[in-house]
Amino acid sequence: MDSTDKAILSFLQENVEIPVADIAEQVGLTTTPCWRRIQRLQKQGVISKKVALLSAQKLGLTMTVFVQIKAGRHDGKWLDKFAQYASAFDEVVEFYRMSGEYDYLLKVLVTDMASFDYFYKRFVNGIDVKDVTSSFAMEQIKYATALPLNHL
Repeated sequence: MDSTDKAILSFLQENVEIPVADIAEQVGLTTTPCWRRIQRLQKQGVISKKVALLSAQKLGLTMTVFVQIKAGRHDGKWLDKFAQYASAFDEVVEFYRMSGEYDYLLKVLVTDMASFDYFYKRFVNGIDVKDVTSSFAMEQIKYATALPLNHL
């Protein structure tokens, strides 16, 4: 990956709908070589998907909750079952296995406290976990979908 690929990726992360001709002009290429680079980046999996980013606020998803979970067990079968179980909830928009005191971290988006309570009851009643704690985000300071490219 060279500086031109990095520049193309930077433009695409800001607006995937920008015409290839405009990107090409900005990075000093003609349209066809720029298009070929984008195709190569897609084929390599660097560009994994093109999506529309929606506004959680405009959709009424005004409450962000970080749910930390201690596993009920640590065998592979339970871990696979838990991963499938937690991933199936639409409210869970991010899901991580962690090091440290808690085993898993979920980022949950809901409309209000009643919606979170409904989610929480369904979640804890469906699978055995040792401990669950929730933290409510009071303010979103930074939200970015663009990945850092400075290391390339």
